[in-house]
Amino acid sequence: MSAVAYEVDGEVAVLTVNYPPVNALSAAVRTGLGEGIERALADDAVKALVILGGGKTFIAGADITEFGTDKSQVKPALKDLQKMLETSPKLTIAAIHGTALGGGLELALTCHARVAVASAKVGLPEVNLGILPGAGGTQRLPRLTGVDVAIDLITSGKHIPAAKARELGVVDAIVDDVRSGAVAFARESLASGKSFVAVIDRNEKINGIEPSVFAEARKTVGKKARGKIAPMVIIDCIEAACTLPAAEGLAFEAEKFQELYASDQRGALMHYFFAERQARKIPGISADVQPRKIASCAIIGAGTMGGGIAMCFANAGIPVTLLDLNQEALDRGIGVVRKNYGISVSRGSMSQDKMDKALSLITPTTSYDDLAQCDIVIEAALERMDVKKEIFARLDKLMKPGAILATNTSYLSIDEIASATSRPGDVVGCHFFSPANVMKLLENVRSAVTSPETIVTVMEMGKAIGKVPVLAGSTEGFIGNRMLQYYTGEAEFLLEQGATPEQIDRVATKFGMAMGPMSMRDLAGMDMAVVSRKGRAASIPAGERVSPIVERLVEAGRFGQKTNKGFYRYEGREKLSDPETMEIIEGVSKEFGITRREFTDEEVEARLFAPLVNEGAKEIEDGTAIRASDIDVAWVNGYGFPVHRGGPMYWGEKYGLDKIYQMALDAEKRNGPRWGPGKLLERLAKEGKGWKDA
Repeated sequence: MSAVAYEVDGEVAVLTVNYPPVNALSAAVRTGLGEGIERALADDAVKALVILGGGKTFIAGADITEFGTDKSQVKPALKDLQKMLETSPKLTIAAIHGTALGGGLELALTCHARVAVASAKVGLPEVNLGILPGAGGTQRLPRLTGVDVAIDLITSGKHIPAAKARELGVVDAIVDDVRSGAVAFARESLASGKSFVAVIDRNEKINGIEPSVFAEARKTVGKKARGKIAPMVIIDCIEAACTLPAAEGLAFEAEKFQELYASDQRGALMHYFFAERQARKIPGISADVQPRKIASCAIIGAGTMGGGIAMCFANAGIPVTLLDLNQEALDRGIGVVRKNYGISVSRGSMSQDKMDKALSLITPTTSYDDLAQCDIVIEAALERMDVKKEIFARLDKLMKPGAILATNTSYLSIDEIASATSRPGDVVGCHFFSPANVMKLLENVRSAVTSPETIVTVMEMGKAIGKVPVLAGSTEGFIGNRMLQYYTGEAEFLLEQGATPEQIDRVATKFGMAMGPMSMRDLAGMDMAVVSRKGRAASIPAGERVSPIVERLVEAGRFGQKTNKGFYRYEGREKLSDPETMEIIEGVSKEFGITRREFTDEEVEARLFAPLVNEGAKEIEDGTAIRASDIDVAWVNGYGFPVHRGGPMYWGEKYGLDKIYQMALDAEKRNGPRWGPGKLLERLAKEGKGWKDA
């Protein structure tokens, strides 16, 4: 069967792409389209040509599985098809349903007109892969939407609904049925004698644009890009559309596409794209295992975390029962939820109707009995094992058979919590990150006996509520927090040895982290860090070094932002250096006989991130993480690791596992055995291999 079906409906030829699941622009699709277009152009009875997608979608983009393969070189290329459509003497129409993304939208932009059903979405998401729309997207879209809108759409990679696309001029008409509507549009256009100008020849919206527009865009986009190069190059290309003849603008875009395609960032972002999808695949669980239905949810604890989790489910249309035994705390929690929704409405990111609908799905209660029939209950109470075991023993007696019993713990053993129940197979960790209604990561944690059905259910549930789920094993801190202690710990050792908070944070943010480790400490509150350390003190081996800098700052009343002084001094929102901090740090150095020295930024960067890779390797070794790429997904979505670096494990492999291994040996000498390399890292480093050989 051909990837493209050809039929004639009166004067209109209809080409239907049939290449499941998303009608990607594979070699087979390009070949079929080329043959179909030539056939329509050669048929004197055909006056117009419609291209549409079979199944659930239009052409959703390039076939990324063919990138870098011989198939990507098969003719006709996308640009050959575009030239045929754009220069066609016969009317060409793209009929869009589902999504028209990337190369799919770029193909549609070379048709004389575009129609779409109301549920369709369009977009140019290439920036998310570290590249730009390389088939004219940066040259044609601004000619339809204007420069500001095109910069926003292409640098963000966002998808917009058909109605918005119609408003912006990307789509010419909204139709009820994609095929019949497109054919009717073609006939009406032919009957009216309406002429269509190729998009590439429309210059009204790109003439006379001041250079200051692009200068301002570079400032605005640069802040969001946090080191990504593709968004900035996209602005260069859109500026070229406004300043160069069309042919030269297209050539400039093609040149910049090739530069980005060869970049390290493209490799990292492509790695991450596949890593996120790979994380959903759980070895050892049969494809026959089906998830349980999650049609209702209960949350225990109406604090910041519990309220945020409730919002996640309500936003997904799932009814939530929110329990807190303290009526005052419950009222306060619901008030915070209402306030958070109100902020979204005031910013325009949520309508009042959606807010009202979400709030109507959250039922507050002070009675455990109201939870009994829920499909899943997520405990978000105090981070103490005795409290959690008491709650789970109660839930064991209360909840209906088949209900999933989940805990939001960030460190504690799922196996021990499950031991308080008679159904440990139904017990699982669902570790949300704060603020839960914003952060994308859902770290699902299995015990030794969590059932495959439970695992599959919470992984599917994560997708349903808009999270990026990753599966972890139940070791202390799981994937992310277990590694985090080495990142913050190494930052504190660097302070002892001569680095400053300002240098460490500057290096981290230049690397692309959302926030430096010292600023992160100040935001979270160092008093909380001290409490957490005391709780984990028993697990730290004798002779293991832990820097006392945080404790010394707390003793001096420097808790962080909450007291307006921590590693930094705060005046309103302004963060300032504070000599008192350095006096405390230098006092610790003197106390332990550490000779301070200056560090280069390159040294600081390597010292900060190498311990993440070392501990990540140990997590693969002991089964906490299934694969290195899962760790990358967790750190990108839960800890602000820059996606254009691919994740800590990807970065580590590129940096050199042999170097990471040597740095771990050095850290072991300085700090104790926990900082040393594991057997997996040692083997890979000595054999010159990578994570795929783990």
